[in-house]
Amino acid sequence: MKKNIHRGSDFRDFLKAEGILEEVEERALKQALALQLAALLKKNELTKSEMAARMNTSRAAVDRLLDASNPSVTLTTLGKAARALGRKVRIELVPA
Repeated sequence: MKKNIHRGSDFRDFLKAEGILEEVEERALKQALALQLAALLKKNELTKSEMAARMNTSRAAVDRLLDASNPSVTLTTLGKAARALGRKVRIELVPA
């Protein structure tokens, strides 16, 4: 019987062994960001079109920002979204 090399390890160890840990973490961050932005839109009773107008961009850009599966978000777009919602962005580098 072949021993399971992942037995007793955590899921992060498994993802690292598969070579996809960073990708999974990036997608999770984007999903968390999209959910937070959607919640703020709802709380502020803003439509996507109103948000786009506040950001001085297109509604399609707001859709991309709120799409958890779309990993491409620029700091400029994120900053515009934050300002449109009366927020600011805080990014921090932490030990790996």
